[in-house]
This record gives sequence, C-alpha cells and structure tokens, in this order.
Amino acid sequence: MLTWIDLIAVLWFLSLWIGYTLVARRKARTASCLSFELRRKRNDWMKQMLNRDNKMADVALISTLERNVSFFASSTLLILAGLLTALASSGSISEVLSYLTPWATQNKETVQVKILFLAVIYVFAFFQFTWSLRQYGFGGVLIGAAPDGREMTAEEQALYANRTAKVIDQAGHSFNYGLRSIYFSLATLSWFIDPNLFMAMSVLVLLVMKHREFHSKALKALQEC
Repeated sequence: MLTWIDLIAVLWFLSLWIGYTLVARRKARTASCLSFELRRKRNDWMKQMLNRDNKMADVALISTLERNVSFFASSTLLILAGLLTALASSGSISEVLSYLTPWATQNKETVQVKILFLAVIYVFAFFQFTWSLRQYGFGGVLIGAAPDGREMTAEEQALYANRTAKVIDQAGHSFNYGLRSIYFSLATLSWFIDPNLFMAMSVLVLLVMKHREFHSKALKALQEC
C-alpha cells in the first residue's frame, strides 16, 4: 500500500518528533528555555503560595490551566471523530487526491493508512492532555493541603514548594507533548500531497517549535522577570 518513499518519510517524521522531544527535555534541565524558565517561576509561585492566607487566587490559576487543557482534549476528540468518519469516505477522498496530485499514488488503501496514522497521533495527544489534566488536579490538591508557611522552617518551605512545583511542571510537560503532537499532525497533512513535502514540512514544524522554545520573545521576557 505504501511506497518506499512513504516509509522513509514516516521514519524521518518519527525520528524528528522523538529526537526533538528527547533533546528539548534534556536541554531544559540546564539551558535557558521556556520549560526551564517556567520551572523556576512555578517554584517561586509555590513559595509565595505558602505565605498567603487566602489561596483562592492560586486555586483559580490552576482551574484556568485545567480549562485550557480541557479545551484541547475536547478538540482532540472531535478531530478523532472526524478522522474516523473520513475513513468511511476514503474512496471519495482518494479520487479527489488523485485528481489534485496525479504524480502520487492515491488509492483507497493508501488514504486509509494515512488517515489511521493521523488518528494515532491524535490518540496520543488525547492521552497526554488528559494526563496533564489529572496532574493539574494533583497540584490543586497539594495547594489545598498546603500548611501555613509561617509555621514552617525555610527548609520545609523550600521542600514543599519544590515538590508541588514539580507536579505542576510535569503537568506542563504533558501539555507540551500534546501540543507537539498537534503541531506535527499538521505536517502529516502534507503527506496526502507528497511524501517529500511531508519530510520538508516536518523539518519546518521542528524549526518553528525550536524557535519558540529557545529563541522567542516570550522567553526573553521570562528571563528578564
């Protein structure tokens, strides 16, 4: 069903996705990037939270983050439903694609494989978003159970703040994994046109994410705060 260039394109795509995720996660521990700076800010946030009498603002912030993640999780389900519906019309889709791209092999079986590949990406994204939601919930529990910082030693405050920030940080990482899945799924759309374009778009998506993570204006603003 798939040509050798299609298989190479898929391997190239997966290598870029997995490779960038591993490199970005490792660099986030030492190099200044969005993840690194947000980890510091979350730690500062939790230290401030411990010394507040009223923690409603902190709970509201967690709720806002949960709503943002919930929106993406719901959207992912809708996209999955659309992709599964498209499977039933794969014959019509292949005819349209064959007319638009006469140089490419666009039979019904090939289109079905590509749609299923796209669906797998969104299933992965859905699991990441829902896990992020649960972890933000864990963070909310830790904020609700936080003791009065004025009755704790400096070491106890730092330890509790660090552990709570780590839970929220893990939720942020899971959310990032889900977002990356969506970004790379946009590159996958080009596979319906041409596998060479698919490989090129995968590189372009990676470069956009790298710029935003390590060289964006938002990062510079966080560094100056």
